[in-house]
Amino acid sequence: MKRSSFMAMILGAISVMFLGIGMCMALLPDWNAFKPGVVVGCVGLVFAMITVVVWRKMENKAPIRFSTKTVLTVLLGIAGALLLGIGMCFTMVWGRLVAGIILGVVGIILLLCLIPICKGIR
Repeated sequence: MKRSSFMAMILGAISVMFLGIGMCMALLPDWNAFKPGVVVGCVGLVFAMITVVVWRKMENKAPIRFSTKTVLTVLLGIAGALLLGIGMCFTMVWGRLVAGIILGVVGIILLLCLIPICKGIR
């Protein structure tokens, strides 16, 4: 295993642990720790960004260049994931089956649209 892959694995594991613990703290009402959970989750996101920067630097790759296409692709991915998650909440938590299925399917379609946008159609 290359050193860069090992570092990315370690930093990625740390970021996922912080993010997961922060989400649990924020979303479980029994823990009564919403604000500290948000802070711990944000620390996890910062570690995730550090992971990307460190890995790209160790692989001698150029920094990520932000273009309009990159920003719109990220926003499309975020919207698709949120719609899929909201659809699951509608179905499983709030008991609104039809609305949840419709929102979930729309989220899945948006996420599937990422494939031709990122890879292109040949």
